[in-house]
Amino acid sequence: MKEKRITTTAVSWLFACVLISAGPCRAEGAPAHAVASAHPLATAAGVEILQEGGNAFDAAVAVSAALGVVEPFSSGFGGGGFWLVHRAADGKQVMIDGRETAPALAHERMYRDAQDNVIRDASLKGPLAAGIPGMPAGLVHLAEEYGRLPLRQSLAPAIRYAEQGFKVTSRYHRLSAYVADTLRQYPAAAGIFLQDGKPPRIGHLVRQEALAKTIEAIAEKGLDGFYRGPIAERMVREARKHGGIWSLQDLDAYRVVEREPVVFSYRDTRIVSAPPPSSGGIVMAQALSILEQFDLNDMSNVQRKHHIIEAMRRAFRDRSVFLGDPDFVNVPTDRLLDESYLEGLALTIDAANATPSDILGNGPTLLQVGTQTTHFSVLDKEGNRAAGTLSVNTLFGACFVAEGTGVLFNNEMDDFSAKRNTPNAYGLIGDEANAIAPGKRPLSSMTPTFLETPDRVGIVGTPGGSRIISMVMLAALDFADGGLPQSWVSLRRFHHQYQPDQVQFELHGLTKFERQRLAGMGHELREISRRYGNMQAILWDKTEDRVYSASDPRGEGQAVVVE
Repeated sequence: MKEKRITTTAVSWLFACVLISAGPCRAEGAPAHAVASAHPLATAAGVEILQEGGNAFDAAVAVSAALGVVEPFSSGFGGGGFWLVHRAADGKQVMIDGRETAPALAHERMYRDAQDNVIRDASLKGPLAAGIPGMPAGLVHLAEEYGRLPLRQSLAPAIRYAEQGFKVTSRYHRLSAYVADTLRQYPAAAGIFLQDGKPPRIGHLVRQEALAKTIEAIAEKGLDGFYRGPIAERMVREARKHGGIWSLQDLDAYRVVEREPVVFSYRDTRIVSAPPPSSGGIVMAQALSILEQFDLNDMSNVQRKHHIIEAMRRAFRDRSVFLGDPDFVNVPTDRLLDESYLEGLALTIDAANATPSDILGNGPTLLQVGTQTTHFSVLDKEGNRAAGTLSVNTLFGACFVAEGTGVLFNNEMDDFSAKRNTPNAYGLIGDEANAIAPGKRPLSSMTPTFLETPDRVGIVGTPGGSRIISMVMLAALDFADGGLPQSWVSLRRFHHQYQPDQVQFELHGLTKFERQRLAGMGHELREISRRYGNMQAILWDKTEDRVYSASDPRGEGQAVVVE
């Protein structure tokens, strides 16, 4: 989708826009507000709140909540997320960790049978697959600690969308068709997200009255509206009825955590990204630090891609061994980001040949495509900014709704290592660092990121399962080369994650010549049958005194600049 530039007088809550020229605007802080999200209604919610006097963090609450209503296949109040924030007044940068936690009754073998084999669907379908949600707590924390508007005001657009409904798009129709059989297993979910038991027709109105009441309870009572009281009791009762293990104590004990971001540099760019329990910041820092040992701009396209692939391979190898919830395991961040260590990894790259992953360590070869999760980026005129990546994991999460609440459960428990070196739904493997334990947060690939130089500030992120990290990394490389957001979101995408040992690339992501040359270097290639990712990006160019925004052309989102 193309960027829209709109005047503040031209915007109503339904993003009625008047396109104007994008000349520079002199003002304190940034010259304009900007919102980029995966759905026009969510973008409209952010614009509405900014126009009502809210800051970027109030808008982040509004956009997050709206996405949780209109993109149930990607995120929701029964899921979680990470919000990377920058407060202009004092320069504070922090990641708000609203990742789900394992219930108290969870244990390391809970998804294995008597023969110690992983039961594949057990961590993907139904309430047993669900971690304790962090999304509502994240929204409350954002509003109370960083916003300036009452929570009720920022949640108003989401409540309205849930009550009045939103129209099914071709994307919703297509994605719901993938999981219609599973949704039908849970009547409360099927009754909301399907139409007469089938994927709803395009234009069908999806109303979620029970969810509207749940969001209203959060608006009125904060954490108590969701994690305690009648809604909590109903969620636990319904989960237990259908084989889940949630308890009221699990919900009452949930807390968000503020974490120091991973901060590193690539060439002249300062990069601020997600720390564990997200793997995104460390993996990207490792890969880009390896690449800094080479002059990519002096290479042919094939050589450049070969080196990027090899850097990804090595960083994802370390992910599988060392990364997990830092509240439960010792993540050796200093060692993983040590300059000498990364220089040593760079020296192992053969400029002419692929390095077989088995040389770095053995692993399985299963891969499933991940298209879920969602992202938004926000900038306000004060210079505050937020990058939020939200998820229920796979399409429509666990496909289970606690009847009477409208809350769609996540299946983020699949992001744990159900068994050592056994892949999850995204083909990612893990070790003891990411084993299941009560109260623990599963390792994530969500990578909300800031890109900073003295003259330019970028805000970027995307869904895409394990491929999130490589997509954000490619955008960071493009930023470093001077590219604009429309370029970042439109880049042809390719990926390597150590295991399976193959270069995955989107439809037409590599040219025929590049495929031939990379294959000749020993790379196994696998073309994904479609384009993937849904990046949302903003750039504040201080030299031009101009703000740019862009929404991924692969999706149905909208990016606006409000002057």
